[in-house]
Amino acid sequence: MEALLVGIVMYFIPALIALVRGHHNAFAIFLTNLIFGWTVIGWLVTLIWSVTASDRRVREA
Repeated sequence: MEALLVGIVMYFIPALIALVRGHHNAFAIFLTNLIFGWTVIGWLVTLIWSVTASDRRVREA
């Protein structure tokens, strides 16, 4: 059971990184990871995409 949980977390590492970093395309990264993450290339693409520079939106008062 633990192995299944570890596998799921490993599968969604790119989406988790994007979410934690506040990436502006976090939802798109999640969807791409969900659909194409099972391929090695799809997983690597989403991983690279999740660690690229993200625009943090700054609220102006």
